[in-house]
Amino acid sequence: MGIVVVGTVAFDTVETPFGRGENVLGGSATYFSTSASFFSDVSLVAVVGEDFPEEHVSFLQSRNVDTAGLQRIPGKTFHWSGRYGYDLNEAQTLDTQLNVLMDFKPELPESYRDAEYLFLANIDPDLQMQVLEQVRKPKLVACDTMNFWISSKPEALKKVLQKVDIVVINEGEARQFTGEANLVKAARQIIALGCKRLVVKRGEYGVLMFTADSVFAAPAYPLEEVFDPTGAGDTFAGGFMGYLANTGDLSEEGLRQAIVFGSVMASFNVEDFSLNRMKRLQYSEIQARYSSFKALTNFRDISI
Repeated sequence: MGIVVVGTVAFDTVETPFGRGENVLGGSATYFSTSASFFSDVSLVAVVGEDFPEEHVSFLQSRNVDTAGLQRIPGKTFHWSGRYGYDLNEAQTLDTQLNVLMDFKPELPESYRDAEYLFLANIDPDLQMQVLEQVRKPKLVACDTMNFWISSKPEALKKVLQKVDIVVINEGEARQFTGEANLVKAARQIIALGCKRLVVKRGEYGVLMFTADSVFAAPAYPLEEVFDPTGAGDTFAGGFMGYLANTGDLSEEGLRQAIVFGSVMASFNVEDFSLNRMKRLQYSEIQARYSSFKALTNFRDISI
């Protein structure tokens, strides 16, 4: 099978200098699944409340996302409210209502436990560990986290990072987790915990991928209009993992191409609120932007 993702499906209320979206579809697993579905089969594990509209489930299913692992329990769906200023790299959280997420116990359907690719989206590291214990022999496991878990559960998070192949994290979180101002030194510390690769998201400045002895840098795609950066990191991760699951190419070259496809997907996501841009996205647009992206960094060797 393709990818299993465990994370959140949520309502977001988002304000940016360019508009507002109220109670729109969001959540780490939602953005990841939608993005990855352009490349691979995706199976989703998350929880929603009784207030979650069936039309949102139908949308995920229309993207061929398997929702057998989407639990619906009594209560209200997780809701996040945030505001962005003109510095769209950082959100100000206004309100977080965990609701049914407080009682979430991720249970993988039997058919999910043989997943070759597993993505642990941004949830409690104790829950991430519970998921790791349910999969049998995954080919590749990647995880994401956030500043809340870094500050509140650092030891539990360390245990997860020791068990995964790839850690996806943003620049500020890498520095927070290690207490190291220099990003290269911070990356070395995280890799030393046991993961093979660290992917650092840097918003409008692009992405860095570290191993113990190499660094790969990709720029962000230059856009004239950015409306809502919510979910950009999860959309990036979906494109990245989706491409890897599609090709099965885990070589250095394959991983670098996956980084660019992830960046392409994130560049579309920020062009509208919620998943509105992703809903009307065509694969031909992805191919065209990948080609444009390649041209951004194409230069020839010369001898002086």
